[in-house]
Amino acid sequence: MQSNGSLRGGAMLVFTTLVWGAMFSVAKGALGAIDAFWLTTWRYVPASVTIVVLLWFVEGRRAFATDGARLRLWIFGSLGFAGFSILGYLGLARSRPEHAAIIVAMMPLFTAIANWLVRGTRPNRATLVATLVALAGAVLVITKGHWRAIADGALSADAMVLAGMICWIAYTMGAATLPKFSTLRYTALSMALGTLTIVAVTLVATIAGLADPPDVTTVVEQGADIAYLSLVAGVLAVLAWNAGIATLGAANGVLFINLVPITAFAIGIAQGRRFGASEIAGALLVIGALVASNVAGRTAVARSPRFA
Repeated sequence: MQSNGSLRGGAMLVFTTLVWGAMFSVAKGALGAIDAFWLTTWRYVPASVTIVVLLWFVEGRRAFATDGARLRLWIFGSLGFAGFSILGYLGLARSRPEHAAIIVAMMPLFTAIANWLVRGTRPNRATLVATLVALAGAVLVITKGHWRAIADGALSADAMVLAGMICWIAYTMGAATLPKFSTLRYTALSMALGTLTIVAVTLVATIAGLADPPDVTTVVEQGADIAYLSLVAGVLAVLAWNAGIATLGAANGVLFINLVPITAFAIGIAQGRRFGASEIAGALLVIGALVASNVAGRTAVARSPRFA
């Protein structure tokens, strides 16, 4: 039975990471027709409605009480959903799906650094070294080994993706401040409140001339991409990730994040893109750093004394 549970957990995590790996290519295509602000709005309005309805059926009306945490839920939801998606899409519009996937894959390492800065939990030396190696690998992918691209501003778009990823880390860490909330409850309420911010920011950006609302025809033409980003990547994949982590544990589950850049690169190759040696080497550095950091963390836990 335990073996079957592990198999199901692994399958759910594989599903999630494959979906997220393809998500960047899907979003890149949609951004050719809909700007970052409106694509984020069209992604999260149906996603938040879906997950709120799911919360109602699973946990009932009582789950909608914020228990005095409405402000925190709104702040974290705004960071996680408005910040991550809008900033990520603004960067992705001028970057490549593979770059975004590589940056997002570094999330476990950056989370360790964020825990150090915010909570004072210093990561071990292996994690610090792995973070530097992963950063070097990401820069290698983004610049394709041409270091003058840094001075030319080639990193600005990917820096926005990185900022979005940091917003998501803040959102993830925010869950620890609400220990009485189930994962579904935290996700649903924060997404719903964050969606209000998304709509407000989109309207302001439109009035300011920074965003252009798509017409109905464009939305219909991009309907399949929007459905994928909203319902598949935004709801099903998130629920599968949470369930997989609950089954296998965070230490095992985080390793599956390596499939995100692998999937993104595989899709790029299938679409006819060719990657240079520096890009492949950089991707391998990032993946290797993630694996090495995870293994080192396991070793440290195994060697630590246990007390009855």
